[in-house]
Amino acid sequence: MQTILEALRAALELLVSFDPVLLQIVTLSLQVSISALLISTIIGIPIGAGLGLQKKLPARGLVLALINTGMGLPPVAVGLFIFLLLSSSGPLGVLGWLFTPWAMISAQTIIALPLVIGLTLAAVAGVDRDLHLQIRSLGATRWQTARAVLVEARLGILAAIAAAFGGIISEVGAVMLVGGNIAGKTRILTTAIVLETRKGEFAIALALGIVLVVLAFAANVALIRFGGTHQRWRLS
Repeated sequence: MQTILEALRAALELLVSFDPVLLQIVTLSLQVSISALLISTIIGIPIGAGLGLQKKLPARGLVLALINTGMGLPPVAVGLFIFLLLSSSGPLGVLGWLFTPWAMISAQTIIALPLVIGLTLAAVAGVDRDLHLQIRSLGATRWQTARAVLVEARLGILAAIAAAFGGIISEVGAVMLVGGNIAGKTRILTTAIVLETRKGEFAIALALGIVLVVLAFAANVALIRFGGTHQRWRLS
C-alpha cells in the first residue's frame, strides 16, 4: 500500500512526464464537457434571458417549476433516462450512441442546461428595472434594451456558465451509466478516478484528481477575469 507522500510523488511524476494515458483521459474529458457546455449555453442563455425579460408569459410559474426541478435532478437519473433512450430497444437506439462520447455529451448537456437557463434567468431578472426605463427613454428598441440588460447581467451569465461547467466536469454517475468507462474510448477524469481508486492505483487517481481541480479552478478564474473587463453598450 502506497503512503500518501509516495502516491503524491508518483502523481506529480505522471503529470510532469505528460503520461499518454493521462493525456488521453484529460483530452476526452475536455472534449465531452466543453461540447456539452457549448450546446447548453447556445440553447440555455437565450431561453433564460427571454424568461428573465418577459415576466408575463403564460404558464411562467409552471416553466419556472420545471427549470428548478431540472436544476436539482440527480445526475444518475439523467444517465438512466439517456440510457433507456439510446439502448437498442429505445426510441433513439438506431443512432448507436450508447457507450460512446455522444451519449456522454447528451447526458452532460441535460445536466447543464437547467443550470444555464435558471442562473441566466436569475441574473437577467435581477437587473434593476430602472435600467429598462432609462434605456427605453433614450429611444432604444426592444432588442437594444435586451442587449443592454444582458451586458449588465453578464457576470451572472458567466457565473451560470461556470456553474454548469463545474457541475458536468465533476459528474460521474450519468457518464458512467451511458459511457461505460471504456478504456481509450469513454474513460474520462471522474470515471477513471473511481476505477483507479478501486484498483488501488492511487498515483494515477491522485494525478487525475489534481487535473480535475486545476481545470475547475482555471475555468472559474478565466470567467471571472473576463466578466470583470470593461464593456460598453451603445445604441447602434
